Amino acid sequence: MLYTPLTKKAMRLSFTAHRDQTDKGGLPYVYHPFHLAEQMTDEYSICVALLHDVVEDTDMTWEELESAGFPDEVTEALRCITYTGDRPYLEYIRQLRHNEIARKVKLADLRHNSDLTRLDKVDEAAKARLARYRKAEEILREL
Repeated sequence: MLYTPLTKKAMRLSFTAHRDQTDKGGLPYVYHPFHLAEQMTDEYSICVALLHDVVEDTDMTWEELESAGFPDEVTEALRCITYTGDRPYLEYIRQLRHNEIARKVKLADLRHNSDLTRLDKVDEAAKARLARYRKAEEILREL
């Protein structure tokens, strides 16, 4: 992890936004974006990894996120990686793959979300998500 003023700002924002959330395994949700960030090698990708679910899964708005002062490359990648449900999931994946930062972070996100050992119980819904994640990974690796 690179500790720059920008990544520290993203860490604080991610922690604050996800502070009361837990993941499907009952762990603090913020561990997920921090896990992804640890895999990134550059400042902007770290910021996107830390913030990738902030607008999608918290009450934070785009306006609030953009007013935090992140560079355009970060906010553009975040707009690409944020799934709003306005189109089929695999279409969303096909579109985001053209933004290199979003693609790199989404691949890490899919790998982490595909780790079924994070769950206390693997049910049919988890198996269906895993199949969808594998198809998404294939699409992202086609480039």
